[in-house]
Amino acid sequence: MFISQILFSGVRRFKNLLPVLLLSVLSFSLHAQDKTRIVSLNGTVTEILFGLGVQSDIVGVDTSSYYPKEAMSIAKIGYQRTLATEGILSLNPTKIIGTNYAGPPATIEQLKLLNIPMLIVPEKLTIEGASEKIELIGKFLSKEKEADVMIAKLKKQVAGLKITRPKKPVKVLFLYSRSATNVYVSGTGTPADAIIKLSGAENAITEFAEFKPLTSEAIVKAQPDIILIPSISLEGLGGEKGLWELPGIQLTTAGKKKNYLAMDDLLLLGFGPRIGTALEELSNKWKSLK
Repeated sequence: MFISQILFSGVRRFKNLLPVLLLSVLSFSLHAQDKTRIVSLNGTVTEILFGLGVQSDIVGVDTSSYYPKEAMSIAKIGYQRTLATEGILSLNPTKIIGTNYAGPPATIEQLKLLNIPMLIVPEKLTIEGASEKIELIGKFLSKEKEADVMIAKLKKQVAGLKITRPKKPVKVLFLYSRSATNVYVSGTGTPADAIIKLSGAENAITEFAEFKPLTSEAIVKAQPDIILIPSISLEGLGGEKGLWELPGIQLTTAGKKKNYLAMDDLLLLGFGPRIGTALEELSNKWKSLK
């Protein structure tokens, strides 16, 4: 069934990958699929799967799946935006779950042709979007009750937070990098922009959308009160010392007062079950600024 679907469903677009796909499909078909075998294409999806109690069914995860720590021992399929069809199929999945960050598009199209049950969750950068993500995955896996428990816990935590805008506006500059020579700042429309606004602060960069390379002119003009940076990016810069050595940063309020906050990527930007924890940590930091 799968082979005929590949041959007659527009596979000409992927003719160079046809031999690999056919071998993978044959392997997939020859294995008895008695047990659920889930491949997760996203770190937050993996976190939700553990929360739903289906971790024993996960056979593959992407490299952003490092929470909880048990996820680190599961076979890796590459990063969610640069996935390869053959790597995923080699794990003989019966269900594939990701978000609309999953790619490249050609890989996702190839997986759709194979007719393996697949859920691609739309990323909505809101608290309601985090709940919806859990709800959709729970429904896809027939774990609605477990999903309801997770959602109720998330809503209770968020409701208990007292997130208000600081009396004095806090301008936050989000930096992302893997090395001192490859640093980007977040404009609007990104997960960083969304979580900063939800926490009651302001994004220091509003002139452009998405990410752009850091320039000393832009950072001085932005005049952030604090730098927000993923922990792994701070490590890539060589720690706090490397952060303050970035061009122009010493001329900002954040640089002069040495104000920064490093947080785990998945916690900060995942918009998943721990979004309340992330907002609480951010809000407390803003309140501590003098």
